[in-house]
Amino acid sequence: MNTRAEVKVQRAAIIISILLMIIKFVAWYFTHSNAILTDALESIINVVAGGFALYAVILSAKPSDNDHPYGHGKVEFIVSGIEGGMIALAGILMIGKAAVGFINENEIEHLQFGLVLTALTGVVNFATAWWLISTGKKHQSLPLIADGEHIKSDAYTSFAVIAGLGLIWLTGWHIIDNVVTMLMGFWIINIGYRLVRKALAGIMDEADIKLVEEIVRYLSANRKNEWIDIHNLRVIQYGSKLHIDCHITFPFYFTLEKVHREMKEVEQLLNTKYGKGVEVFIHPDPCTSVSCKLCSINPCSERKFAFEKRVEWEVKNITTNKRHEV
Repeated sequence: MNTRAEVKVQRAAIIISILLMIIKFVAWYFTHSNAILTDALESIINVVAGGFALYAVILSAKPSDNDHPYGHGKVEFIVSGIEGGMIALAGILMIGKAAVGFINENEIEHLQFGLVLTALTGVVNFATAWWLISTGKKHQSLPLIADGEHIKSDAYTSFAVIAGLGLIWLTGWHIIDNVVTMLMGFWIINIGYRLVRKALAGIMDEADIKLVEEIVRYLSANRKNEWIDIHNLRVIQYGSKLHIDCHITFPFYFTLEKVHREMKEVEQLLNTKYGKGVEVFIHPDPCTSVSCKLCSINPCSERKFAFEKRVEWEVKNITTNKRHEV
């Protein structure tokens, strides 16, 4: 995590959103287009949502304390949910404005001027969204990614507005303005719903299956004979922070010091993959005679049964609270 870089990017995004919002309202003032107006209204939400995202980036970077032993990362899910709700609200407002426009149709003016300004805002918004999303993925920052998705939806809205205004310019059918506005409203509501769904999943600690599969593959590729099995694996992600709990079966005759070294090796392995933002808790289990059939330690003076086969680590057996058996 690089909080300074994240804050710098988010502040710049807010400033850009404010400037683009002003340009969109200027375009609406001259054209009287409902589509441009709804695009401008969404920009207001962009600015407010950007402020929430900036707050989340700063707060989630605070270290854990007595009141928040697992850190402050969950605020990222809350802010992401708020952004999703704001995006959906913008979509509802767009549909409502379009419905009114069907009844009271506006005469659109200065189309070419509106096209140029809208195109400019769309291109700048799309570039800003790409910057936010790429930075968010690099630092595993959900607020940056959510705000980037929000701004990207605004860019797509602008592109749809351009297409609609272009058709009006070519055909003279002003009703296209409201049709485009309504279609974009439904599309934006869907984007907001997906963000809210993802935020609720994070707040409820829903398992990220893709992340779990990635961790299982990584551990399996680097497994040692001394790690007889890993089970009861649980993974929770709070923004850029990972919390990983698991049980590992070790030979029962290992000393406490030896077990501790092996556990530290697993922890360092995960830190190498996911950085210092990972917190690992390992519960060591001693092997039993049942483990002999899948244990490949050789030689082993305590072996009760001959080795039969290596059990491959998969999501199903590594997340179940049960030792592996042949």
